[in-house]
Amino acid sequence: MRLTDDRYSAERSQFELALRMIGHEARTRTIRECTGLSDDRIRKLYATYFRDSGNLSVKRRRGKSPRQVTRYVKNAENQLQSTTLVALFCAGLLVRIDSKDRVQACWPRPDVEFGHRLCRAYETYQLLHENARLSFEWVWNLLQCISYNDELYLAICRRCDSRYVQDSYALDRKICPACSMEAGSESGRNRPDFASN
Repeated sequence: MRLTDDRYSAERSQFELALRMIGHEARTRTIRECTGLSDDRIRKLYATYFRDSGNLSVKRRRGKSPRQVTRYVKNAENQLQSTTLVALFCAGLLVRIDSKDRVQACWPRPDVEFGHRLCRAYETYQLLHENARLSFEWVWNLLQCISYNDELYLAICRRCDSRYVQDSYALDRKICPACSMEAGSESGRNRPDFASN
């Protein structure tokens, strides 16, 4: 039996993705949606390759995936990281942006290739942001939310014309997080230093 046989390659790809997602502490339901593996098989993979092997740094998250959108826009840093992720979703062909700046999902439903692309986006995000504030499950939720164009959408900055993630129900000053952070650092530099007097 060769591992390259077609009948085994699909199953091998499912297991590889499941292990990759477990390493990112994805919840069982999220892994099941992408791999098609049963909950029992996913738990056994975790037990065999992580818990029983002594790799206790990877935790199993329980309960439902996060659903709130305020985490993505609660401050400029979170908003910048969310915007980075949407750009990575586009680069990974998970979503596309149409001529009206609406986000369109490229996948009708998650599968193994979708899961690997999402993992690549998440891993790249972690490389780009030393202080990554969003876990894999938060990234999964962001992808779902931005694709609905309901609670989250892409706004346009009036200063630099770039797109950024914005809450549909929050006041939008039309300034992207990068411009907002830059304006904040400039005002800090212009502030007089009374401590030196």
